[in-house]
This record gives sequence, structure tokens and C-alpha cells, in this order.
Amino acid sequence: MKELKRRNKLLLLWLAGMLFSVQAFAQSITVNGVVKDNLGEPVIGASVLIKGTTTGTITDFDGNFTLQANQGDIIAISFIGYKTQELPAAANMNVILKDDSELLEEVVVIGYGQVKKDDATGSVTAIKPDELSKGITTNAQDMLTGKVAGVSVISNDGTPGGGATIRIRGGSSLNASNDPLIVIDGLALDNSGIKGMSNGLSMVNPNDIETFTVLKDASATAIYGSRASNGVIIITTKKGKEGQAPRISYSGSVSVATTQKRYDVLNGDEFREYAHQLWGDALPAELGDANTDWQDQVFRTAVSTEHNVSINGGFKNLPYRISLGFNKNNGIVKTSDFQRFTASVNLAPSFFDDHLKVNVNAKYMNGKNRYAEGIGGAMAMDPTRPVYSDDPMYATVGGYYQNVQATSGFSDPNWNYTTNKNTPGNPLAALEQKDDTANSNDFVGNVEVDYKFHFLPDLRLHASIGGEYAEGTQTTIWSPYSYAYNYYGRDQLSTEYKYNLSYNVYAQYIKEVGNHSIDVMAGGEEQHFHRNGYTEAQGWDSYAGVAQDVQERGQTAYATRNTLVSYFGRLNYSYKNRYLLTFTMRFDGSSRFADGNRWGKFPSLALGWKLKEENFLKDVNFLSDLKLRLGWGITGQQDVTADFAYMPLYIVSDDYAQYPFDNDYYHSSRPNAFNTNLKWEQTTTYNAGLDFGFLNGRIVGNIDGYYRKTDDLLNSVKIPVGTNFNAQMLQNIGSLKNYGMEFSINAKPIVTKDFMWDVTYNFTWNHNEITKLTGGDASNYYVETGNKISPGNNTKVQVNKVGYPANSFYVYQQVYDENGKPIENMFVDRNGDGIINAADKYIYKKPAADFLMGFTSKMTYKNWDFSFALRASLNNYVYYDFLAGKAKTGQSGIFSNTAYSNTTKEAIALGFTGQGDYYMSDYFVRNASFLRCDNITLGYSFQELFKSQAYQGIGGRIYATCQNPFIISKYDGLDPEVQSGIDGSPYPRAVTFLLGLTLQF
Repeated sequence: MKELKRRNKLLLLWLAGMLFSVQAFAQSITVNGVVKDNLGEPVIGASVLIKGTTTGTITDFDGNFTLQANQGDIIAISFIGYKTQELPAAANMNVILKDDSELLEEVVVIGYGQVKKDDATGSVTAIKPDELSKGITTNAQDMLTGKVAGVSVISNDGTPGGGATIRIRGGSSLNASNDPLIVIDGLALDNSGIKGMSNGLSMVNPNDIETFTVLKDASATAIYGSRASNGVIIITTKKGKEGQAPRISYSGSVSVATTQKRYDVLNGDEFREYAHQLWGDALPAELGDANTDWQDQVFRTAVSTEHNVSINGGFKNLPYRISLGFNKNNGIVKTSDFQRFTASVNLAPSFFDDHLKVNVNAKYMNGKNRYAEGIGGAMAMDPTRPVYSDDPMYATVGGYYQNVQATSGFSDPNWNYTTNKNTPGNPLAALEQKDDTANSNDFVGNVEVDYKFHFLPDLRLHASIGGEYAEGTQTTIWSPYSYAYNYYGRDQLSTEYKYNLSYNVYAQYIKEVGNHSIDVMAGGEEQHFHRNGYTEAQGWDSYAGVAQDVQERGQTAYATRNTLVSYFGRLNYSYKNRYLLTFTMRFDGSSRFADGNRWGKFPSLALGWKLKEENFLKDVNFLSDLKLRLGWGITGQQDVTADFAYMPLYIVSDDYAQYPFDNDYYHSSRPNAFNTNLKWEQTTTYNAGLDFGFLNGRIVGNIDGYYRKTDDLLNSVKIPVGTNFNAQMLQNIGSLKNYGMEFSINAKPIVTKDFMWDVTYNFTWNHNEITKLTGGDASNYYVETGNKISPGNNTKVQVNKVGYPANSFYVYQQVYDENGKPIENMFVDRNGDGIINAADKYIYKKPAADFLMGFTSKMTYKNWDFSFALRASLNNYVYYDFLAGKAKTGQSGIFSNTAYSNTTKEAIALGFTGQGDYYMSDYFVRNASFLRCDNITLGYSFQELFKSQAYQGIGGRIYATCQNPFIISKYDGLDPEVQSGIDGSPYPRAVTFLLGLTLQF
């Protein structure tokens, strides 16, 4: 009996072991499968992953894969543009990936509505800022830099919180605005800034932005009519999602910035040596014994911080998002900084089964700027002088070393010395004895209501009302010890206010009947823009107790306004989802023109052909998209500096044109120049484009060619004396054209289970040319333009002239010696009359680049990411104003008005001594082509930190970024990227190192 029990136990153990072995064998299987799309085509490079593990593979060129798995495992198959499939592991798997309807139905925001990306007929680029490769983005425009073909974004300089110049397909105007229209959450903004705010984009926190949509050709922009000649940038901010639990996000960073490059001026020892070369021991004035690096005195290593918090979610019918942001950006020039606080609220409730939708947006920004000067002084100040001096003669300048002179012209008998304003000033004193601070507040809000009729769901009515109120005050206080306002000092207050109102309503009817799809929209809009401000200032004689040089509010106060009334409509039609047509029409009435010229009409027409949907391309497997676009349209321009330039108005004279009665002087009223014939600028654009995609969307891109012509250009020109009430007047004076090509491509060359490489490249070529100027008939007629240069007396070197690009340089052709060195004030007699005069000047180059390129590379490996962004500009030229201003060397170049001023080795090597119009030479016009690295970023993402059964954990990312690490250029100046074309002594762009953290709770 015992033996039987023993045998039974052995049998049970053997059976259990066999069952365990069979189960173990059954758990390990080889999975062979194929992945196809819903058309039966193989999907190449699809990710095949065992769910919950890191084990996986990708499909080959035939869509096949092989994978070791266990029985019961779940296999997740995914690819871009398709819904992820999760299936039980099996020995043989035949997987069909279905199209992701959300991606197929992806919409882009256009004027007064939206359209499926696949159905867009105009030149429209929509981008979503990439959190992994966006770099440092203080302002919204930073996100567009180098990212969109045809869009040029050039920061004005390195000033904290500074603005940028944005151009879409070059400028379409001469004197009117060339800035694109900015639309934020459906509200068109006034692009102009106020005190403390560089432009309208400054008030948007970049962390609140969901997408940018750039409308470039007239078929896309004409729906905005008179404000869209320079393109449109539509910004959509982030919103909550219906039914989503509250989610809290935080992003913060700390950064350190320093100068990337400095001017190579002489140090103290070099300056003393050069002075002795010029004068020997017979110096005109004693030199100091210091060795001061004045650039060290004004520049610093700056530490900045940024913090952003948002909460978003949604109740049953009420998605919401609330965000707060704070940025403290210290500049690399001492005392300069920018501080911004932002708040944003979005509510999007829906009612009556989503028939009625409401969207409420409110944004607030408070900005504080402290501006700095002294950069130019650091290049000019005598390096042999100390920063401070204990000598009693410098007590009246605050103990700083300054070039002073004796005086007895002040009430205080002890104030015996004052600054010599014809000599360089102490740059550190200029920073510390001047407090130039601006404070601005900006509120933007709008409410949109969209109702889909119950009895006719194809018809919807949309209404919107919104506005902006902004105020800015700049307070500038000069110390009585300052160089500029010694003894009296000066307090100045400049205040600006603006408020804008906008409301529109439109109806839209969308219907599909068989192979036909119709989308009709019509509506109206009214916009009001108001602006006013004033300046008041005075100095103060503290000894006598009286004001000095008073500027009263009543002398400077102004107020202005303008209004736009518009009616618009659009028709979208498609046949078989293959042939597309878009027609728009807008009528605009502007208060800036007289009755006879007040209204303008702006039509557009665009056609699209989805070639991929044709039978002859449907079976071409490697081609995933191919669409041809053709467009034509007219847009307008009325954004000039004067709101009432067509009306005869009287203006109050300034302090230099007062009328005396006895011992009192009174301001007079005088008529202003006016032109009743002013009318719209009109820009006509032709566009042809091709959108393409390969390998299931692994490679996508587009190419566009365009031609734009602007007629009736608005410009301020000189007029014959006596024909009006001024020597200059705003007129419609001519025409210009732009034509060019754009190309952009995005590709994912490598996609594996753990590694992905994503690259984006864009290329732009633009040609700009003035074709007509009506101010003169002579072949040498031109209109001066641009900023003045340092040498000369209010001298300009840029002009507008027929047959040449806008803002071209107008200079003499330099003559060189046998060694290739320029001979001072010797120029080519281009007209051969034996005389060198202004008739020998010629057009030589222009500031705008011929070619622009942008390249972004992003790599991810498991939780790591690495990215960089490059940007190139070719054939852009600048006038090297810094060298021209220093080019006068020798005795009179470094010593005048009893004081020395510094120079550079480059200027000494040039050897000019200030003869004639040496500064009007084409020698100073330099090729400033460059390749700039905008940013390099390395990051690590994490998930489920502190996860527990009750808490899903924290996700986030930690990253390090280097902004503006290097620039490659042959240009000798500080920075080749100069928007105006005149490179003087700008606030330099810094190289910045940043450590950042994002968290999602």
C-alpha cells in the first residue's frame, strides 16, 4: 500500500512537471507577421513592440516582421498617420493599420474659419512649436526664426525683450508698414507696440502657443483685405479638453548669458604707443597711466530665470485652461533688463448638444524694461583713463572720470566744472547715472459664439467681439552729475495709450451632395484703432530752486484714430475630393482716405488638384501625397504713419517756431501738408505650388513659386517748394515687384524602436525690384531712405531707385592701389566727365538676402533627445558703419576738443585721415552672408516619477540648451545679421547657456 502511494506521488510529480514544461514551451513563440494599410499596401518602418516592455522591432520594405514573444503577450503596432493596433501575440499575424482620422481630418486655421489641411488651396504653412527643439523663446517671434520658408525673422538687436523685424516674401511697400498682420485666437491686432512693449507679439507668452499658421499668398490672405499685403500670422493658443481631469504643468529655466564677440579697440598700452607714433613726445595733452577695458566695464555675465504654470482640463461641457508666466531677463549690458508677467484664461463651453459653442479668451501682460546706453561710449572712451577719480574736480560728475571743463555758468558757485559734451563720455557713468525704465500693461480679450442651427445643421452663424487696451509709460531720470544733463539733471515722462475694438459676424453653409462639397461663408467686420499720448520733462536747478528747459504736456499731447469697415465672403468647392476651388472677396473702407478713394475691393481665386487621387497615381505605392495648387489674388495696404494725411489740418508748432508778443513767446498753429488723392496700395500675387509626400508620410514637403507686384506705393517724398505746406508729403509714387521660390521638406530618415531622426529644411529665394517712381522722370532720380550713418552730417547711404531693390546702397566706387588697399577719397569717374561728384555714385548691393535657409535636426534615443537648429543668409550686405565712424585716424582722428578718443587696429591699418567723403565709399559696404547656429539642446524625458497605486506619477523633461553658440561669416563686424543694413554699435546678441525643467502632474 505504501509502495502504491509512493508511485502515485511520483506519477503526480511527473505529470505536473510535464504540464509545466509544455506550458513553458507554449509561452515562447516566434511571431511572424506582415503589416499593411487599408489599401493592402505594406507599411515600411512600422514599430512592433511587446506592450509593457522595450522588446520590439520594425517592419521591412515588404511590411514583414519577426519577433520572439510569449503566449498571452500583447503586440502594439504603430506608425505615423495610422491608429495604433494592439493584438494578442500569435505565430502568424496579418495586421491592417487603419488611417488615423484625426490626422486625416487635421485642420489648419485660415481667415474666418478653418479648412482640412488636405483641402487647402493657398500657400499656407502650419507649424506646432516643437518642445524638444524650440531653443530659448523669450518672444513669440523666436519660435518662427528659420522654421518657415519665405519668412524672415531678424531680431533688432540683443536688447532684453527687444522686438524683431518679420518679413513674409520680402517687403511689399516702401513707406507703409511691411509687417504681417498678427491674428491671435481670431482677433486681429494692432502691430505697433507702446512704451515698454516692442510689438504686439510681446504680450503673448510663447508657452501658451499651440500653433502658428502663416498665410503667404493672396489666395490665402485676401480674405483679410487691406491688412494682408505682407502676409498673415495666425496664432492659436492652447486650450483644455472636454471631460479631461485637471492637469497641472510647470516649466522653468535658469540661464547664463555673456558676450559672444567684442570690438577689437586699442587697450591703454596700445593707445599710448600709437599716440607717441603720431606726436612723439610732443603730445597735445597728457595721457593717463591706466589700462581700462571699457567693454569690461559695461558688459556683464547675466543670469535670467523663467517660470510658467498652467492648469487645463474640462468639466462635462466646459473645457478650460489657465496659465501664469514670469520671465526675468537680465541683459549682458549692465543695468539692462526685461521683466514680464503674463496671465491667460480660456473657457470653451458648449450647449444644446454642441450646437452652441462659446470660446472666451483673456490675456494680460505686464512688462518692465530698463534700457541701457553706453555701448558706443565703450568703443570711444580713452583707455588710458581710470573709471573713477578722487580728484575734487570730478566731484561734479559723481566721482567718475569724465572729460570736464571749467565753468561759471551755473547758479551754484561751487559747481566749477562740467562735462565737455564734444568728447567721449564715461560709458559706465552713462549707465549708472541714467535710469531709463518703461512699464507697460496690455489686455487682450475676445468672445466667440458659434451656433449650428438645429433645424439646418449645415448652417452655422459665428459672431465675435474683442478688443485690446494697452498703456505704457517710460520714465527717464538723468542725474545732475550725468554727462548729458550735468548740473540740472532731467526727469522725463512719456506715456502712450491705445485701445482697439473689433467685431464681426459671418454665416457659413457646408453641404455635401454626392461627389460635390460646398462651403459658403459671408460676413462683415468693423475695427477701430485709437492711440494717444504725451511727454513732459524738465531739469531742476537745486541751488536756485527753479525748473529748467520745461517741456509741458500740452505741447506734446496727441490723439489719433482710424477705422476699417469690411464685408467679405468665401466659396470652397470640391469635386470627388479631388478637384478644389476657392474664391474670396473682400470690400474694405478706410478712414485714412478721402471719400472718392475710401473703398477697395480685394478678390482672390485658387485651384487645387489632388493628383494622388487620380487612377494613374493611386497604385504608386511610394507616393503618399501629391497636390498641385494655383492661386491669384489682390490685397491692399493703408497702414501708413498718418491717419489724416488727406485732410487739411493745423498743427501746433514746436519750441523753435514761436511768435513773440512783448516779452512772451507763443506757439503758433500752422497748416500741415495734405494730399486728397491718396489711395490704396494694391498688391497682386500669383502663386503656384506642389505638395508631396513619400513612404507613408515619412517624407513630406512642398515647393512654391510666386510673383507679387505692388502698385500705387505710398511713400513720403520731397515736393516742389510752394506747392503745399511742407517740403515733403505722403504720395502714391510707384510700383515694386517681388518674385521668388520656396522649398521645404520634412523627413524621418531613421525610425527604429528606440531611435528616431527627424530633419526639417527650408529654402527661400526672393528678388525685390522697384519698377516705377513717379516723383521724377530722370534716369538718376532716387529717394533717400534708411538710417543715417555715423560720419558726415545727417548722411544717408541708402536710396530707392527704379530698377533696383528697395533700400539699396548708393555710394562711390572705390579706387585701390597696386596692393589692393583703398586710396582715401579716390573714386571711379563712372560717367567719364572728368569730375568726381554725386553724379558718379552708383547702386551697389542691398541689405536683404537673396537666399535664406533653415535646418533643424532632432534625434531621440529612448528617453534622450538631441537637437540643433541652423540658419543661413546669403548675399545680404551691410554698411560697416562702426569702421566708417572710426576710419578717421591720425592726429585729428584720435584727438579733438582737448580730449582723446579710442580707435581700432582695423582703422589704423586702413590709414584714412578724414579727407572728403571717404565714408561714401563702397569699401564700407560688406558682404554679410552667414551661417548661424540658433540653438543646441540635449534633454532627458521621464515618466511615472513617484508613481503609486493611488497616483499616476509625474512626467517631465530636464534639458540643457546653448543659444547662439556660433556664427560663421567673413564679415568683420560684430554681427552680420543687421536688419536695417547700417551696422553701427548695436546691443550685441549674447551666447546663452540654459538649464530647464518641465513637469506634468
